[in-house]
Amino acid sequence: MQTPSVAGAASGRNVVVVGTQWGDEGKGKVVDWLTDHAAGVARFQGGHNAGHTLVIKGKKTALQLIPSGIMRDGVACYIGNGVVVDPLHLLSEIERLEAAGLEVRSRLFVSESCPLILPFHVEVDRAREAQRESSGAGKIGTTGKGIGPAYEDKVARRALRVQDLKHPERFAKKLRELLALHNYVLEGFLKAGPLEFQPIFDQAMKVAEQIKPMMADCGVMIDATNRRGGNMLFEGAQGTLLDIDHGTYPYVTSSNCVAGNAAAGSGVGPDKLHYILGITKAYTTRVGSGPFPTELPIDEPGTIGHHLSTIGMERGTVTGRARRCGWLDAAALKRAVLINGVSGLCLTKLDVLDGLSEIKVAVGYELHGERIDILPLDADEIVECKPIYEIYPGWTETTAGLTQWDQLPLNARRYLQRVQDLIGAPIDMVSTGPDRDHTILLRHPYAI
Repeated sequence: MQTPSVAGAASGRNVVVVGTQWGDEGKGKVVDWLTDHAAGVARFQGGHNAGHTLVIKGKKTALQLIPSGIMRDGVACYIGNGVVVDPLHLLSEIERLEAAGLEVRSRLFVSESCPLILPFHVEVDRAREAQRESSGAGKIGTTGKGIGPAYEDKVARRALRVQDLKHPERFAKKLRELLALHNYVLEGFLKAGPLEFQPIFDQAMKVAEQIKPMMADCGVMIDATNRRGGNMLFEGAQGTLLDIDHGTYPYVTSSNCVAGNAAAGSGVGPDKLHYILGITKAYTTRVGSGPFPTELPIDEPGTIGHHLSTIGMERGTVTGRARRCGWLDAAALKRAVLINGVSGLCLTKLDVLDGLSEIKVAVGYELHGERIDILPLDADEIVECKPIYEIYPGWTETTAGLTQWDQLPLNARRYLQRVQDLIGAPIDMVSTGPDRDHTILLRHPYAI
């Protein structure tokens, strides 16, 4: 299939890429693939709790904070104001990419408004999870990287931000006040040890010198790119069902993962969001705690869950934890399509279903004796949901690496068409393997 013509120089076209499940849908690969038509890529939420794994010509690269566009020469990368930034991790990730031969610093721009993740955020995060576990309340399943506490400081209007790194006296004053608060919580409530001011301050001032050249007004730069006719790509982290407002609360992340936040989290208007690409696996996975209606056991060899887990290599990029696996949940996808205003879907990991005799899709649930066709908003109700499945014949042929729709087995095409009908959004792309070239394109997100 010929690649469609893409937006011309009159005005840039912008695409938002969001996960429509519980994260880990394969967004990094898709973003990398789409940057062939983009002048820049912007992350708009989350922190280094995200894990985007890219495979290019067989070589695997894991990114956490830096946008996936960094793997394309000449593409500018923006860390928007909606992202929380651990400066030490940022520099570590930069150095790792530079060691692999990539030019990073001249192409990476960090919003001065990004809240900083500092060592006490990490300590609070970990101590809280330990306390929840010991009390029997059950862990939320955070990555323990300080993401949630950093967002708490942001909304409480007390956060240290990237711009504060330019002003040592201002930084020191704010740091003393914020550290006193967190030490009070660590000692008095979480029964953990306090942290000292000087090591945190010295470390921050040291990294500040390297970060200052990358500080930028990202919204203005993105707007200027569009005015020059350049296309932008907005990259989400985590997934819709982990959204702080719309996910399976409280088993969620600490930011808005949905498409609408691409504007607020990067500093541009919502009129700049032209196409919303939702990413979904051909099945469902989840890392951490929380309800999961279609979950299957993964530990017993020979079972469907074990097949999905092993063939799909389902381990978290950031945590290394085994992902929980289950059948595709179309009722949950309906919720994600609704929330994001999805223009089209990219379905990933289709090849993991190769060889299964039958494939199930949850088309709704039985809840308290009634049928519902869309995922509820109440996590306690989701726990009570019993999935209602449709069953389709599988296929024995391989789909791995295919690049044309007509190459797919007939039953695979029927499966995809049925999913499309169930969720009410077109499947515009299909990923058939981890490499950027293992992609079937049906409609290009940057097409006019």
